[in-house]
Amino acid sequence: MVDRRLTIKGSNIRYREFGERSGGSKHLLFLHGLGSSSDRWVDLPEAFSRHYHTVAVDLIGFGDSDLPHLNYTINTFREFVLDFMTSIQIDDGKTTIIGHSLGGYIAAEIAIRNRSIVDSLVLIDSSGMLDKPTPLLNEYLEAAVSASPEKLKKVFEQLVAQSWRVFPILVEVFINRINRPGAKHAFESAFLNSTTTQIGLDRLKEISDIRSLIIWGKNDNLIPVGHSKLFEQTIENSVLEIVEDAGHAPFAEKPAIFSEILHEFLEK
Repeated sequence: MVDRRLTIKGSNIRYREFGERSGGSKHLLFLHGLGSSSDRWVDLPEAFSRHYHTVAVDLIGFGDSDLPHLNYTINTFREFVLDFMTSIQIDDGKTTIIGHSLGGYIAAEIAIRNRSIVDSLVLIDSSGMLDKPTPLLNEYLEAAVSASPEKLKKVFEQLVAQSWRVFPILVEVFINRINRPGAKHAFESAFLNSTTTQIGLDRLKEISDIRSLIIWGKNDNLIPVGHSKLFEQTIENSVLEIVEDAGHAPFAEKPAIFSEILHEFLEK
């Protein structure tokens, strides 16, 4: 693993980079979800670096990146990711953007508004179709703002298909990060914007020429699996894969199945 830092518009940003670059190499950019970090992808970026140049970034306001006092809208994140891609020179049209939840919403917005830099798209249990927060999303917000171990454990257990898959370290790491100065503001600001705005079906249709993979955990209680159909039916050049016995993060609960699905998509 190569743990790296760079400065974007005065903010120190942390990212992880794997694999070798070459003139014709393709890139995989991993964008995490709300309240998460690049660590959530565990060893997936490294595993895929045998065939691709892979990068996983801590979005501004999350993980170990700086937390400036901003209005954390989808457009704020889109502009940040564009600046990041330009800074590390992966804005050459050879990048597959892989976004989970909030990261999926950001990835879709980049594909719509900055088509030339996106090769293909992978949306995992993506937000972007919500008109209001789901009940579990509201619980997540309350637990995050309170930084209560008990409330967070209860929420995390509802994010997976089997509650025993939630390890204490996940709660500990989250609490350590949410207690950083500015972290709760970033979380709440991003939550309020991303759960009350929509991509829009007409806008989503604009990227029907982009090869897209939609992956959803069948037991997702945060953003129900029905949302996956909206993405599949709207993006003409897309394929949908439902992962059994998985909740909101199928790549974490079923890494082998997820990797097989992603590998098959990337190789086509």
